Order: sequence, then C-alpha cells, then structure tokens
Amino acid sequence: MRWASFCTNQGKYGKREGRLESPKPPVPQATGEPLVSCYAALNFVLPGPPLLVELRLENYAVIDTLAVEFASGLNLLTGETGAGKSILIDALTLLLGDKASTDVIRAGSDRAVISAVFEIESGAAKTVSRILEDNGLDAENDSIILRREIAAGGKGRVFVNNQPATVAVLKQLGPHLSTVHAQNETLAAFDGPARLALLDMFAGSQLGGVQEAFAAWKGIQNRIAELERDEQDRLRLLDLWTYQRREIEDARLQPGENERLENEKRVLANAEKIYNAAMNAFDLLYEGNVSTGASLRAARKQIEELARYEPKFQECLAALESALISVEDVGATVRDYAGGIHASPEHLAEVEDRLATIDRLKRKYGPTLDDVVAFGVEVARKLSEMENKDEVLRRLRADLARAAEAYLAAARGLSKKRYDSARKLEKLVEVAVNDLAMKATFRIEVTGSDDETNWTANGFDQVVYMISTNPGEPLRQLEHIASGGELSRVILALKACVEAGAGVGGKKKGPGVPRTLVFDEIDTGIGGRAAEAVGKKLKELARTNQVLCVTHLPQIATFADHHYLIEKKDSGGRTRTSVRNITGSERTEEVARMLSGAKVTESSLKHAEQMIKANA
Repeated sequence: MRWASFCTNQGKYGKREGRLESPKPPVPQATGEPLVSCYAALNFVLPGPPLLVELRLENYAVIDTLAVEFASGLNLLTGETGAGKSILIDALTLLLGDKASTDVIRAGSDRAVISAVFEIESGAAKTVSRILEDNGLDAENDSIILRREIAAGGKGRVFVNNQPATVAVLKQLGPHLSTVHAQNETLAAFDGPARLALLDMFAGSQLGGVQEAFAAWKGIQNRIAELERDEQDRLRLLDLWTYQRREIEDARLQPGENERLENEKRVLANAEKIYNAAMNAFDLLYEGNVSTGASLRAARKQIEELARYEPKFQECLAALESALISVEDVGATVRDYAGGIHASPEHLAEVEDRLATIDRLKRKYGPTLDDVVAFGVEVARKLSEMENKDEVLRRLRADLARAAEAYLAAARGLSKKRYDSARKLEKLVEVAVNDLAMKATFRIEVTGSDDETNWTANGFDQVVYMISTNPGEPLRQLEHIASGGELSRVILALKACVEAGAGVGGKKKGPGVPRTLVFDEIDTGIGGRAAEAVGKKLKELARTNQVLCVTHLPQIATFADHHYLIEKKDSGGRTRTSVRNITGSERTEEVARMLSGAKVTESSLKHAEQMIKANA
C-alpha cells in the first residue's frame, strides 16, 4: 500500500506521493489551528492496513478547529480527565453513521463539521467502490473522504468524496473502514445478530448462497399465499387486477411515446413561430435578392474573373463553391421543414389528451412509461395464475419444496462451518483472555433448529458467547459479566482473535481484511499486570490493523507507536481543546504524569523512561 498525504488547505483535500526510506511516516503535531500543510515529499510503502489518515473537527463540542493526522500502528491518545479524549472518537462514530445530536455544536456556532480521509487497502477497495457505485457516487482510486455537517436547526448534510450522500451510505461504508469499540457501546451492540456476525467474520462465511435461497423460497411462499387468500379477498383482487390490466391495455402504450408526443406538442403549440422562422431563414439563405446564396453567387463570378489572371484563386473558388452548396442544402432543408408544418388546434388537443392519459397512468403505476408497461405485464401474470389457480398451486408447491431443499442444504453447510469455526475461535479466545491476566474458561454455543419457523436470510443458527471468569464458577453469557474490567479484557481478546483470523476460520493463513480499529477507554477497571497485558494485546493487534486507543493507563501508553496528548486550555474566555503528537522528553513527562499525578517527580520520570524503553 502506498501512503498518501492529504492537503487540507482551504478545505480541499489533495494527494501527493514521494518516496522516503523511513518505514513509518513522521506524524506532524496537530493543534487547534487549521491544518494548511501537506506531507510534502512523503512517498514510501507501508505494510499496514487501510488508514485513517486525517480527522478534522470544526465547532464540535469544545473544539473550534482541530485537525489530527494519524499513522499506521498503535496510536494512543492520553490526557487529563475532562480534556476531551473521547471527543475525537465520538466524532468518528458520527462519520461511520451514528445518530447525531445538535448538542455537539459548539456554543455560538450554527453548525458542526466533522470530516475524515481514509486510505483504503485493496481488500476493501472493491467493496467500497461497489457501495459507492450502488449509491450513484464516484470512487477515488485508493482513498475516501467523508464529511458530515450537523446544523443547529436539526437538518444536517453528508458528503462522500465531496458529493452529496446520506447517513445510510455512511452506515454501509463504516464496517469496511473502521470499527469503534467502547465498553458500553460494545455491550449494547452485542445482540443476537451482532454475535452471529462476529463468528461469521472469523469463519469467512459466505452468506450470499443462503440469502439467495431464502429469498427464492420466501418469494414462492408469498405467491402461494396470494393464491390462497380467502374468497372475498381473492374476488376483490381479481376485480382490481382486471381493471388495472384493462386500463393499461386500452391505452396501447408504445415505448418512448411520451417523449415523441412532447416534441410534437411543442411544435404544434408554436407552429406559426416555427414556420415563420424557417421561411425567414430560407429567404436569408437562398431566396431573397440579398440572400447569402445570391451574395455567394455574385462573389463566385468575381473570383472566377480573378482566377483567369491569377491561378492561386482556383482554391478560393473551390472553397466558395463548397460554401454555396452547403448554404443551398440548408436552405432546402428549412424550406422542406416549413412545408410540413401545419397548424392544427384539433391535432394539438389530441396530443395533449394523449399526454394527459400517459401522465395519469404514470402517476398510478409509474413513475416511468416503462414501469407502467411492466406493471401491466405483472398484473396479467397474476390474473393468469388466479384463473388457473389449482394448476398453478400444484406447480408452486413443487417449486417450494425444491426451494426449501436448496435453502436447507445451504443453511446446513453454513451451520457446520459456524460450528467448526466456533470450536477454533473459542480456543484462541481462551488463550488470549488468559494472556490478559485472567483465569477464564470461554465457550461459544452455536444452537438452532432447522425447523421452518427458524429460517432467516442468514441461516437458522443462534450464537451465544459463554465465559467463566474464575475456576469453579458456572459459565455465563459474556454480556452478563459484572466486572467492567473483565468485560473489557474479554471483548478485546475476542475482537483481537476475530480480526487476526477473519476470513480463514482461525487457520494460520494470514489476516483477514484489516481496517482501522478504535478502542475508547476499553481499559476501564483494570491496572497493573492486566494493564500491561492489554497493552501487549493492542500492540499485537496493531501489526495488521491501524489501532487508535484512548487510555488513562501509563502501562498501556508506553506501547504506543504514536502518542497523542490531548489538552484543554482557556483562551480568550473560551475553552479550547488541542491535540499534539509527542515524542522524546515530552512523552516521558506525560507517562510520568499518568504514573504520579499532577506533580511529576524524578522518580516517576525515571520509571516512565524505563517503561517506554522496555515496551518500545
């Protein structure tokens, strides 16, 4: 993947490429001032995942203007309590389709603007391009620009690659760009479909076959239900469909008829103007004494005289002859056109009546003329089925049985893959959880009956994640864990194992499709050895994914590839938040502050320096 730097001068993103020897990009400091510079000569190949290259906020919460440029690897954000560490993460969730509130607009402003630039790796590029194409949006080669505006009046706007879009598009794109894991949000989203999707991601399940089989089976089932309606409903439908078919058939619609009639109406309504314009043009070109044709013929005689004495005028004579022929052709064309124009109020009325009929049918069965014709064909099919109800029902029931067999075959294959992958994933997660200073037993239960009442477009399985966090305790559902610290570690281990093995069922064939992973204070409730273990796990996850993490623990902060300090200051009577990428002594001082509090001591500085060296 090639690192692309993005200019944001005057609100426009641009891209440059260069080549450096450094394996990672230098990350410039991000402050409260507008970002107006680019990575001028960056041009090197990164081994990492799709990147959140830049996040920009304007008039958001306590932020007036802020732009942060991120890099590959583990990006950690720290700062004192209340500095606004989670503001950046909350803003990012809005760009991924989260519900917006006007409460985030900075006091005194009429709107908040959040934008981001993602560089997309090849594994996700096709999917992202397809989503954009399906929504009528143009795709960039290897990047995507998201922007969302939240207005004080409650109406916001969304732009993708500087083109108007919707929040629904952001929701479609979000899973392929970034996932945000926060303790409460993760738990709230850990419902049945989310649990199943997590296992399918690890297993690399292809749901297309099951979904198509289910849609085919459901479609046949619905057609049978239509035919088996009670007699009164059936008669009412027959009357309605018969009327609709007759109305469309009686109209005798022709493809493209409305466009042709609109043109004919335009000519008939302006017949006199069109006739006068055509005849005036004919006179000016050919007929009149001072017409273009007469002038050219007179000029031709003079040029012929010149050519008798000067041969070079032979070429001019040929050009003049060609011009005269063109003028005469145009004149003949407008003359013939004028001859075919006949003002006819009666015919104009007929055309207008016909257009009114077509418009009425389009309003009822449209919106286009082709849609009206297609609706008539569909109604005719339904009537045919109703009239041959018994025969059609026998055929449909046979089709339904075959569709059910096809669905069961696909769903059972999917279920077996889920079961096999669950056995592999639970072993990986149990090892990962115990690496995070816990003694836990982890199981994944895949249940579900292939009874017809359980059939869905995603199969008939249900998935529950079970855990016992202490020896001798019974297994309980993961979301029922009481300890926030334990829950944070288990979810981190689960997500890490799924992300690392996505699409391969846990086999060591390389990672799945990587993306930007965001953890917002997922270290809540832990410390000491457990915190160090979490730091190591985040570092491991950052080898194949870009990871952003908000943390308050120094043990985790020392594992950062890139460390950002978030500060809140009072300036001019207003509170402003800024973000700086810190290195060297500044980073040591920040870790020391996290260790000892507001008062940094020599002892805490030494300890911080040792920790950073040990975890580099």
